[in-house]
Amino acid sequence: MSLERNQELEQLLDLQKRLNEENLPDRIIRLSHVSWYPCWIQQLKTEGKSNNTIKSYLCAAKKFLSTKTSLNENDFENLENITVKELNSYVNPNNGRLDIWLQSINELKPSTVNARLAAISHLIEWVGHHLPEHIIRPRKGKQIPKILSNEELKSVRTAAFNSENPLAHLIVTFLLETGIRVSELCGLNIHDVDFTDKSARVVGGKGNKDRMVLYTDQTAEVLGCWIVLREKLHLVDEDALLVNSRGKRITPRGIQKLMDRIAEEAHISKKRLSPHVLRHNFATGLLERGADIVSIQRLLGHANIQTTRVYLEINDQTLREVYSRAQSNLERIEE
Repeated sequence: MSLERNQELEQLLDLQKRLNEENLPDRIIRLSHVSWYPCWIQQLKTEGKSNNTIKSYLCAAKKFLSTKTSLNENDFENLENITVKELNSYVNPNNGRLDIWLQSINELKPSTVNARLAAISHLIEWVGHHLPEHIIRPRKGKQIPKILSNEELKSVRTAAFNSENPLAHLIVTFLLETGIRVSELCGLNIHDVDFTDKSARVVGGKGNKDRMVLYTDQTAEVLGCWIVLREKLHLVDEDALLVNSRGKRITPRGIQKLMDRIAEEAHISKKRLSPHVLRHNFATGLLERGADIVSIQRLLGHANIQTTRVYLEINDQTLREVYSRAQSNLERIEE
């Protein structure tokens, strides 16, 4: 057989192999025969997805892949090691699995359905498919952030100040003065805090974005007291700024449990108090004191200013005060 003929056969075989990859995108054909699980995780990390987002995507993927279209299909534990090529066939939107899964989450809140759809659409698009046109994401109603009233806020501050937990006063004060997310607060290391400048550097916040948050003398004083106490603890995590009684880095779950205890002491519903509610109070407090929306966006670490604009609609009084200040400034300029 001639050399030219061999080359032609090799080309045909190569073409056949590519056709057999079930229309995998060119970018992942080379991965067709390896496990999809670590490859997809790496893809999410490469895109800059946060750890929390990755966990959320994995949770949705687990539920979706565990959805069965026949009785003899495998559970998720047996699907983690299937190849990218096999996953391409398994998640094909035309095999009915997607529709069955959507029915199973139909009763969830629109925001939850959209979050899970975002994860699954990422997964199936990664292996070369697309969401069918008949699948429409549910519309979310406009939700105004929940905030504490001035009286509730006063009660929370008092309860935190009187708490036996040495972190209570610091956490409540720090959240109210910086607007930091609870995951960002838990992730703070002691070297991220500039005690002289009264600022903290948030590393790898939501969307893997770094930013700076600021605090006042009040927080600086409470923080200084904590540092003295922290140095007396047996630290398991020596870098962590906030640690629990066992010396381990505090977790968002641990902070929420602390919020529940503070809510009880403040005689308000546990549903009314969370780190995110205090973040909302931080934002509306800035707005009421005349801060512009772009500055608030930067301090909160919002990627999209539309996310920040919702604070303009929290209550009519806030809007009236902002409008009144703007009109007063305009009158002074015209004079």
